[in-house]
Amino acid sequence: MEVKIEQSWKNALAPEFEKSYFEALVRFLHEEKARGEKVYPRGGLIFNAFNLTPVERVKVVLLGQDPYHNEGQAMGLSFSVPEGVPAPPSLKNIFKEIHDDLGITMSGATDLTPWARQGVLLLNSILTVRAGQAASHSKIGWQTFTDAVIKYLSDNRRGLVFLLWGNYARSKRSLIDTSRHYVLEAAHPSPLAGGAFFGCRHFSMTNKLLSAEGQAPIDWRL
Repeated sequence: MEVKIEQSWKNALAPEFEKSYFEALVRFLHEEKARGEKVYPRGGLIFNAFNLTPVERVKVVLLGQDPYHNEGQAMGLSFSVPEGVPAPPSLKNIFKEIHDDLGITMSGATDLTPWARQGVLLLNSILTVRAGQAASHSKIGWQTFTDAVIKYLSDNRRGLVFLLWGNYARSKRSLIDTSRHYVLEAAHPSPLAGGAFFGCRHFSMTNKLLSAEGQAPIDWRL
């Protein structure tokens, strides 16, 4: 099956694109469009995280659950929204933790593309959503696909930092070889977690781990 995705990922994930679940997934998305359903993000951005962060450039994996389901928010990067779109509550809390952890005053920018270009794979476990309906595409096969992504990185790279925030992300820990990689876990940055995310210091910890691996740290400023 022909999928428009960055070449290194296309090669790495080639077996997945030929599997029946993925063919069914693509068919479902075509059917959604035929029914007049609005799906986010728009087609060209579904694989945005992969296109911005090729396989060999991945240093950090920041796992989200599914895309924002409101108009103009989803852009194919976990937690990120386009410039000019107000930061959702979870993103605001991420920025607060960066300030508290690193002393960085964020600019107000909300597009996390600069992180992706530095090697932060901003991966949602589910890559599409029906407008206005959170988790509406949670059972169409995306999790099988993104679990394969995590497993591929675990098996074929070394010294990556996986950031697992919240119970859903933490459930993916079993896919990661912790003898080869680092896993940092925390509560979800959502206000629903009652502030339990604050104080995790994952941004400074990530950079210390990358430096220990001989990798350039991430510049978290926007």
